[in-house]
Amino acid sequence: MSLPRRLLGQTGIEVSRLCYGSLTLGPAQANLTPERGGELLAHAFARGVNFVDTAELYETYPHIRAALRTVATPPIVASKCYAYDRETARRSFDQARLAMDLDVIDLFLLHEQESTLTLDGHREAFAYFHEQKEKGLIRAIGISTHAVEPVQALTQARQGHADALWRDLDIGLYREADVIHPLLNWRGLGLIDGTAEEMVLATRAAADAGLGLYGMKMLGGGHFLHEFDTALAFALAQDQMAAYAVGMQSEAEIDMNIALFSGLAVDPGDLAATRSRSRRLVVSDWCTGCGACIDHCAAKALSLSEADGKVKVDPDRCVLCGYCAYACRDFVLKVV
Repeated sequence: MSLPRRLLGQTGIEVSRLCYGSLTLGPAQANLTPERGGELLAHAFARGVNFVDTAELYETYPHIRAALRTVATPPIVASKCYAYDRETARRSFDQARLAMDLDVIDLFLLHEQESTLTLDGHREAFAYFHEQKEKGLIRAIGISTHAVEPVQALTQARQGHADALWRDLDIGLYREADVIHPLLNWRGLGLIDGTAEEMVLATRAAADAGLGLYGMKMLGGGHFLHEFDTALAFALAQDQMAAYAVGMQSEAEIDMNIALFSGLAVDPGDLAATRSRSRRLVVSDWCTGCGACIDHCAAKALSLSEADGKVKVDPDRCVLCGYCAYACRDFVLKVV
């Protein structure tokens, strides 16, 4: 059995069920060199993975560019950014094309949309990306999100009607959304609204409306390693998801996930090593307590300690995404 592929909604884009989540290669986590990251990506591509997810925030464009130089068949590349108007959208898009040496980017998404109001605040950027799609420079556009509401809002937009979610806002070009990259795991860890069950219902409705979906955080950033079988079974049962993005930092980890997503037997040693791995967000001693990272944590896992004024982490809420590290001017935070 080979690694399964699925069509991504109505985009005409076929993706492997396993997507390489490149966040773990970047400076907030493994901090691999572009050369080493490129080797890992190329290893995955050679074994059937044809889909890689990145973002401007992750700083992994050089890793993907290194991999692209070594493969005969380029993978499907998805990127994301926080652009909110035409100029920031243009800069983000141009940077992505230049840094990865790509003329066309397959998927370009608005990053971490939290609500219908957030969508409204980014509509100018979305309109710019739609223009690039019309020019043939982007194949599909959409959003990533850790919330249920934006999934419901785009489903309504796709269907051409609005209810209380959109209030008096104009759906506009959000009717043209193609893809959603939502957080969905069996416990709903990391969702900023709603439950896992509500996200399942929302994503199924989105798929029925023709939107393509690929999920994230199926292991809750590592929290579910001790419940690995349950978490994996839940993710693979989500037929509305064309793929799941999974972060991987070694050839053994890549091979294990390819086997799991292909329904093949897994080396017991590799599986045991993965299940026993413990990851955490480290706050270094030189934290000044400026609090800049707190606003960047969608999971609301960070706060200032009353004891020493430094940042402290609630491990039960932290999904180990590492986004907070990019907000820290003093390089205090790191997922290890």
